[in-house]
Amino acid sequence: MERDRGRGGRSGKVSAIVPTFDRAPLLRRALASIASQSRPPDEVIVVDDGSADRTRALVAEEFPAVRYLFQERRGVSAARNRGIEAATGDWLAFLDSDDEWLPDKLERQLAALAATRETGGARYRVCHTDEIWIRGGRRVNPGARHAKRGGWMFRDCLPLCAISPSSAVLHRSVLEAVGGFDERLPACEDYDLWLRVAARYPVLLVDEPLVVKHGGRADQLSRTTWGLDRFRIRALEKIVESGVLSAADRRAALETLLEKLTIVATGAARRGRGDEARRCEERIARCRERLRGAVDSPRASGPGSRSRGREPALGSSSGSPVRP
Repeated sequence: MERDRGRGGRSGKVSAIVPTFDRAPLLRRALASIASQSRPPDEVIVVDDGSADRTRALVAEEFPAVRYLFQERRGVSAARNRGIEAATGDWLAFLDSDDEWLPDKLERQLAALAATRETGGARYRVCHTDEIWIRGGRRVNPGARHAKRGGWMFRDCLPLCAISPSSAVLHRSVLEAVGGFDERLPACEDYDLWLRVAARYPVLLVDEPLVVKHGGRADQLSRTTWGLDRFRIRALEKIVESGVLSAADRRAALETLLEKLTIVATGAARRGRGDEARRCEERIARCRERLRGAVDSPRASGPGSRSRGREPALGSSSGSPVRP
């Protein structure tokens, strides 16, 4: 397939990137789900972030067509970035090694991206899907706050991570514009990336559960890293200072930053972490000062000021919009 840089979902080469660390049995399931795609990716890259188990042997013996890259332990962000650098595709699809794709996941997303062009719609470069949640081996229903959105969704990305990496397909040019995963963040690196992406690009939602997300295990970052809001705060401070936000989006980001700083400061004080609580109070004071100076402008020029709410999502039956 010829490379088609910049032409959307019509014929661009797709690279699937799978970071992993000591998850050989789960990696087998993830790679099998890629192999079963009705429209398989043009290449699959596994980035092994320092595993000591049978990961290398598993890939060599059972998935010989997969490109296997090994690196010393540097974290999931560095692993994903290594995969991005090595990928030859114009479109990049991520899959965490403990998740799996349903068989028509890629086909539905690429068709949705192509359909927006054929109908004269927006030139989307980012697409995600709904997902199925499995916790402790049992299916659970995500809460309302986890409902998937599309369109100019920067403000939807502020409270929590609104896009699962395992559901995302995005054009390489997006990462060239906003940068890759922040390797300085030990957690919430996906939250940070989607803030930067959603501040500049609309997101196409395929409103079907096409990814199975497995959770509830002790090795997940949400279990092994305490105080996740600490890293969301760093991401929010970065985007506020980036200069790319409209006045309204910057104010919304500052309000979320203030809320999360207050939560962390209260928790630190309760746990006797006096120094951390004082640092948070200083940042709270600066945030309040910024909020007092933030004035919404109806002529804000940032990309997020173009539209609000949900843009149409592609339905599961006909591909026609189902959400106004």
